[in-house]
Amino acid sequence: TRCKVVTAHKGDFWLRLTTKGKYAHGARPELGRNAVHLMSQCIDAIETDYAKLLNSRHHTVLGHPTINTGIVRGGTQPNIVPANCEADFDRRTIPGETLASIRREIRTILDQHGLKAQLSNVKGFACPSMETDPNLPWVRRFMLTARQTKPLGVDYYCDAANIAAAGVPAVVWGPGDIAQAHTADEWISIGQLERGTELLTRFLLSLP
Repeated sequence: TRCKVVTAHKGDFWLRLTTKGKYAHGARPELGRNAVHLMSQCIDAIETDYAKLLNSRHHTVLGHPTINTGIVRGGTQPNIVPANCEADFDRRTIPGETLASIRREIRTILDQHGLKAQLSNVKGFACPSMETDPNLPWVRRFMLTARQTKPLGVDYYCDAANIAAAGVPAVVWGPGDIAQAHTADEWISIGQLERGTELLTRFLLSLP
């Protein structure tokens, strides 16, 4: 977090759409039903109409929720009409959104377009959003130590949400930049490490 105190982060759900068609020889496509074509229509509805709906929502520090089509799998070879297709979506949430509400929204969008697809949850566990009250005494103290006057939110998901969900208020904090995370060569600058050490030490020494 570059030694900034993060009080809110987005949640993350991985969802999968599955479309079914009918196999046929590529020379006679009219005898089959193309599951990839059907999926392309589903993706278009999600990336346009559903994305527009998400853009209309706003959280003070997290902005708007998003959805991204990350993986599409379908077909076996070019001369066969595909009977199956799958697409995986990354849905970033803001507080108040749940897996159940997201499933209802996607189902509604598909129904409005007359599209049929199975919807499932790829992850077997919850990755909810987190929002901790920045006015909690120890959070205020930590922000003061970091010389930070306003709460900060981030787009990525963090395990702090699970701690908060268990009833323990949590924040996200640490030296380094998220831009270096999940890269081939993750690294952290010595300057950030030294600043993080100094800030954390000063915060702990300030506690009663």
